[in-house]
Amino acid sequence: MEFYGKGNLWSLVEEERRNMHFTRSLSFSNDQNVTEPRESPFVSPKASSVSAASILLSPVSPETPWKLSPMHASATPSLLYHCLASLHRYEGNVFSIAISRDFIFTGSERSRIHTWRRPDCAEVGHIKASSPDVRAILAHGRILFTTHGDCKVRVWDVSVTEKFRPKKITTLPQSNSFFLLPKKSSNQHKDYISCLAYNHGEKLLYTGSWDKSVKVWNVSEKRCVDSFMAHEGHVNAIVINQQDGCVFTCSSDGAVKIWRRVYGESSHILTMTLKFQLSPVNALALSSSPSSCFLYSGSSDGLINFWEKEKTSGRFSHCGHLQGHHFAVLCLATIHELILSGSEDATVRVWRREEGNCFHSCLTVMDGHHGPVRCLAASLEIEGLLVYSASLDRSFKVWRVKLLTPEKPEMEELVEANDQQTQIEEFEISPVLSPSWVKKKIQANHFQ
Repeated sequence: MEFYGKGNLWSLVEEERRNMHFTRSLSFSNDQNVTEPRESPFVSPKASSVSAASILLSPVSPETPWKLSPMHASATPSLLYHCLASLHRYEGNVFSIAISRDFIFTGSERSRIHTWRRPDCAEVGHIKASSPDVRAILAHGRILFTTHGDCKVRVWDVSVTEKFRPKKITTLPQSNSFFLLPKKSSNQHKDYISCLAYNHGEKLLYTGSWDKSVKVWNVSEKRCVDSFMAHEGHVNAIVINQQDGCVFTCSSDGAVKIWRRVYGESSHILTMTLKFQLSPVNALALSSSPSSCFLYSGSSDGLINFWEKEKTSGRFSHCGHLQGHHFAVLCLATIHELILSGSEDATVRVWRREEGNCFHSCLTVMDGHHGPVRCLAASLEIEGLLVYSASLDRSFKVWRVKLLTPEKPEMEELVEANDQQTQIEEFEISPVLSPSWVKKKIQANHFQ
């Protein structure tokens, strides 16, 4: 396991008006005109509405595969959101993001899982695995689950210590012997593991794969307890309702399925299939509370379908869809009544569900990525909502979203103005996207 020096990723404040060279400390003000040093992997972002003291930067190893990308001013009012930091990778795309109470983890095409401390987002090191292609990451308490190109899951202990020293607990499935030739276990997936979900109460880990199957692992016993063919296409996402143990899966075959574990057994049965579109379903998210439960799915036609769980029957009834993205919806995240969606159109949208009904409104459209937004994560902080997004343009961004309060009319006017501007801009092709790629998408009727 290898670890490198710390590098400060967090940029909450504004830069000096005059030109300056990077030193070990940075001061910030309204305008930005900063010279980027060769040895530093970061460049400061555009102006932010938050003020803070100077931030000390530790030297960064030249092997650290991150560098700062320039920021772009947003047309959206700053009170709605602003980008705090933006990093660009020299090597490969970021495939996955996970958040624990203390850390942010990112997985990529490489075998390194980079780790950033919350809330200041200073890089504390990275975990060096023996296999690349970290397609999915899941954090629960002090445990981190990661999937790799060898179709296995690695389990890590990432307990908080004075120095970040994670330890590998096990690999699922376990190898038969160190002295025998490598042999695939019968419980091993036959293709990439694309998604993870964890049942907190039962301590069961669910893995979904491009081999169309779902496997269930007893983490404490380090063994596979169930395996079933879930779909006719790639399994793209899994979510679990922690209140009743229901398992939701989606696939490239266009279906969303609901599974239940047989009482007293390890096996699972299909209880319902939700299919309202022919397009592949790429992402799922669950918004659950004691009073309501909503399921969201993002598909390649750019729509976000959603279902509400009926209180009497317990069945999920289709309530409609959210429309706004130009191209495929690739990732979803929910926090309370907020829904975040990342898309192939290079934007992140923030939606809010009204309490007591199924009406949703789009609060803002966050643009800044130059390629499809591959993964999202979000957390509530004292100052508002922090959103982490990674794109296939090899960038990783941190955003702060200011939640608008309905008591302030002037804020409502700003939201209305922003929505009107968004409606106009929605029908324009973004100049950051490849013209040939956009043309191909238009011919494939992705705008419909």
